[in-house]
Parts: sequence; structure tokens; C-alpha cells
Amino acid sequence: MSAELISILVLAVVFVIATTRSINMGALAFAAAFGVGGLVAGLDADGVFAGFPGDLFVVLVGVTYLFAIARANGTTDWLVHAAIRLVRGRIALIPWVMFAITGALTAIGAVSPAAVAIVAPIALSFAARYGISPLLMGAMVVHGAQGGGFSPISIYGSIVNGIVERENLPGSELTLFLGSLVANLLIAGIVFVLFGGLKLSGRRGEPSRAEQGSQQDQKDQKGRKARKDEHEPKEEPSGSRLTPAIGATLAALVALVVAVLGFDLDAGLSAITLAVLLSAVWPDTSRKAVSEIAWPTVLLICGVLTYVGVMEEMGTIDYAGHAVGDIGIPLLAALLLCYIGAIISAFASSVGIMGALIPLAVPFLAQGEIGAIGMITALAISATVVDVSPFSTNGALVLAAAPDVDRERFFRQLMVYGGIVVAVVPAAAWLVLVVPGFG
Repeated sequence: MSAELISILVLAVVFVIATTRSINMGALAFAAAFGVGGLVAGLDADGVFAGFPGDLFVVLVGVTYLFAIARANGTTDWLVHAAIRLVRGRIALIPWVMFAITGALTAIGAVSPAAVAIVAPIALSFAARYGISPLLMGAMVVHGAQGGGFSPISIYGSIVNGIVERENLPGSELTLFLGSLVANLLIAGIVFVLFGGLKLSGRRGEPSRAEQGSQQDQKDQKGRKARKDEHEPKEEPSGSRLTPAIGATLAALVALVVAVLGFDLDAGLSAITLAVLLSAVWPDTSRKAVSEIAWPTVLLICGVLTYVGVMEEMGTIDYAGHAVGDIGIPLLAALLLCYIGAIISAFASSVGIMGALIPLAVPFLAQGEIGAIGMITALAISATVVDVSPFSTNGALVLAAAPDVDRERFFRQLMVYGGIVVAVVPAAAWLVLVVPGFG
């Protein structure tokens, strides 16, 4: 048996053991990376650690640290109430607002994980407050980010269009952008219907100031509440008062957005720096924040991606891609490439996968039997729409950012949903974009 096949089988065993024995999959994956990397691939410790996703580790730790502070001092509550006022209490609109915000951020140039890192903690705090499915809210954020991710001025769009130009393939920036946007809109609509979005249409959040009555009434209500709070346990913050700590945290969140989008600084390092500054000024509310970092999720994601890095070092991914490229039936090869892009991207860099698969598609695209524009768009959709998987950066951010949830259960939900997306979307993209021969 070849080393590449052994690495694939070991990954399957890791999944089975983690599912049946309730062992952290990341810990198993680290052990598998050590065993396969050392015994099969002949890698030393440095070779194994080369696949460790240090940048993702810092992003997960930094973002969850900053938003743990934001939850502790009431900032996320304030933002939730502000969102409710923005949509005049219509809770059903909030998931679509989050979809639009992340889509706009990626469309104007934000890297998809950076946009998700900014929006997901706020969106999932809202979901926890109003009993919305975290899977629904997380999926809306991720699909929003991918919906805007292939605009002509976006990071993903620029990279893919650059690859197309370098390989001298026909391309259409508009088709690539609209194809991804429509695909993610359709998926978001289906998710909204299936996971309780329609049931939200009759629900309203806290009324806006205009609907609360006169300012005097508001003062009277606050006074009564304050007197009541002296004798009763505090259930939850009102979310309407802007304290110095909340104001500083809001400023930190704005600074995070500016640092990431305006100056292209690392989201994780920026978030940790801002969290440390807030902790230094308000140590009491920040004391427990470090313990609330999603450490089990960090272990899980970093372990699995380290093993995937060992697989890449062994040539497993190139092995699978070339095996498909040697198939003599262009339409079947195109379908398999879409599936390979989806499956591998669920565990690895979407852009990296597209950079590898598009050149592999060049030989049979040159034959003229497959439309290049449709094929490239289908590959782009297949390789990015699966980023809701908990093993991808975006899915990991959603998993880490969800407050007050059973993380093991939420992880399984994301994994099942990601599996469904992997199974369905590549075939649908192939059928709509490749079979008709666009381009």
C-alpha cells in the first residue's frame, strides 16, 4: 500500500475513534501526525510541526480572548440591543444583516476569515440571547463571507483571476463573482428555512426608543429597575447604557476592523494586543477571559490541520489530483476535481486548493470539451462554500465564538452540515456550470 493511501486511511480511523470514543479529535490527529509523519513519511519533529497552523492558532486565541472580555463587560449585550433597534425589533432580519455585513467586508477586500472573526462573535451572541439556532447564524455568517468573496477587488477574486490569467485560460470576473454570490445566497436561503428562520418572522426583540414611549417613561422604568436590582439577583444587563468599559471595547473592535481591513495587519495578533490593553485597564472584568478562550476547539482544529499538513508534505493531495487528471473522460474528471476541491478545502486553505486544482484542470480544458469559465467558477464555489466545516478556518471561528452552547454537539452539527455541503454543492455546481459548457 502506498504512503498516500496509508495517510488517508489513518485520517479515516481518527474520525471513527474520535466519534465513537469521545476523544478530542485534535489530540488524536497530533498523535497520527507523529506516527504517520515519522514512520511512513520519514519526517522529523520539525517536519511534522511545519504543518502546525500557527496563524490560525493565534486568530482563534486572539478573537475568542477579545470577545470573552466583550461578553464579560457587557459589550456584546450592547451590540445585540443596537442590532435589534436597527431592524426595529424584527429578529428574523438579523441573520440576513449578518450575511450582508460579512459579504460586504469580503467584497471590498477583507480576507474571509478576518470578516468572519469580526462578525461571528457578535452574531452568535445575538443567537444565544434570542434562542436562534447557532448553526443557522454561523452558516449565514460564513456563507455571507463567501458570497462576497469573489468580487473583482476581493482577495479571493484577485487570486483566482490572477491564476486564470497566468495559465492563459478564458475568464470572466463577473461570472465568478455572481456565481459564488448566487450559490451562497441560495444555500443561505435553504439554511434559513430548514433551521427555524421562518419561525423568527413573528418574533420581535426589545422595542426601539421611539416605541418605548417618552424619555420620562424610560427614566422611570430605569429607576424602578435599579431599585429592584438592589434586592434581586441581576439576570442580564439592560444593554442600553454605554459605560466606559463598553465604549473602550467598542473602540477596540473598530480598531480591529481598521487594523485588518485598512492596514492588512494580522487579525489574531491585533485582537490579542487589544485584549491585553483592555485587561490592563479593567482587570476585574477581564480576569476570567483567558479561561474562556475556546481551548478544546483550538486543540481540535490545530491537531487536524497539522495532520493535513503532513499529508500535504507526503504528496497525498497532489497524488489525488493527478489521479483524477489522468481520467480520460473530461466531464467525469471535472466532477471529481470539484469534489476533491471541496473535500480538501474542508480541512485546508481554500485559496491554496484552488491554486493547485486550476492548473491541474488545464490539460482537459485545453481540449475544448469543457468550458473554462464554468469549470473555474464551479471549482471556486466547491472549494469555498465548504468553509462552514468546523475544520476550516471560518467554521473553526464560528465554533469557537459561540457562547453558552454544548460545543461537542455544535461541532457535530457543523461537521454534519459541512458533510452535506461537500456531498451536494460540487455536483450542483458541476451540473449548472460545467455540463452546459459555459466559457
